[in-house]
Amino acid sequence: MEATKRRSLIQMKDVTKKFGKGELETVVLKEVNLTIHEGDFLMIVGKSGSGKTTLMNMIGFLDRLTTGTYSFLGEDVSLLNENKKSSIRNKHFGFIFQQFFLIDSLNVAQNVELPLIYAGEVNKKDRLEAAEKYLSLVGIPEKIKAKTKELSGGQQQRVAIARALINEPLLIMADEPTGALDSDTGIGVMSLLRELNKQGKTIIMVTHDEDLLQYATRIIRMHDGSFVEEGAVR
Repeated sequence: MEATKRRSLIQMKDVTKKFGKGELETVVLKEVNLTIHEGDFLMIVGKSGSGKTTLMNMIGFLDRLTTGTYSFLGEDVSLLNENKKSSIRNKHFGFIFQQFFLIDSLNVAQNVELPLIYAGEVNKKDRLEAAEKYLSLVGIPEKIKAKTKELSGGQQQRVAIARALINEPLLIMADEPTGALDSDTGIGVMSLLRELNKQGKTIIMVTHDEDLLQYATRIIRMHDGSFVEEGAVR
């Protein structure tokens, strides 16, 4: 299906991000224009300092733009207070990080359930059933009662992916999700993300690994806060 026929989730127009003031001012993003449609698997590529992580933070409501406009599902993000942005983020975004950020004192099920707890889901049975569902989806249902320290790196990342999916987000935000994994394990995680994308999930991923670009439907290359190349893969 062509992108023009799919729902637009995000529209950024002339977005600039600056840090500091006066002589110390640094422009990290320079008049970025970006539209993300439902079903995209967008990879943002660039060297350290290119602005890709700042762009991800903008998309995920973790940082404010300096100038320009950002609309999410047609709503101007700049008009929202922090509580409203937090509510939208918890409802519509799932985050996957390089370092997993699992809580060692909790077992696997308890880690996966956390977004539901933050969302106010108080029924323990419903939370457990949801955790079972998504641990099955990522291929490790047998680890539901395990401690996170008992898991391999690849298994820990799959737990993090299940946690990111449990609130059924519109967008999965992945920041170097294979960076802490060996190559074979990384391929397994990327294959899972590609399958989720084929099922309709929208994924935005930051990477510096050129070998991973084969999994994307769209690629943006960044340099010094600007897009230097943008295009569809398939």
